[in-house]
Amino acid sequence: MSIVSNILARAPMASVPDISVTGELIRVVLSLGAIVALIFAAGWLTRRLQSRQVVGGRRLRCIETMPISTRERVMLIEADGKRLLVGVGAGGVRALHVYEGEAPVDVTPASAPLPPFAELLRRVGRKS
Repeated sequence: MSIVSNILARAPMASVPDISVTGELIRVVLSLGAIVALIFAAGWLTRRLQSRQVVGGRRLRCIETMPISTRERVMLIEADGKRLLVGVGAGGVRALHVYEGEAPVDVTPASAPLPPFAELLRRVGRKS
């Protein structure tokens, strides 16, 4: 006999652990389901926390924003019932125009149709 076969004959055989493919598949699917559930829970919690109103209402709010360039934008802000047009840039903030009189009541425009996936997420969010 050769030396290698002699060593192999004397060495104990290492046991190979039995791996349950079904058990591993179930573990992976449950882990993935838990991750998806955490994502939906985080979205629900974020939306819930953002919808909280400050007691007494807000006196300052941004009505609309329009970017002019990568660093500059124009903002329409309502403060104490008056509307201000403000320019925001790298140099700071500057009031461009103050609208006189009371602020008109906001009329919400019709929203554009959502893509199918976004529509599905919105429906799921309403049910919870």
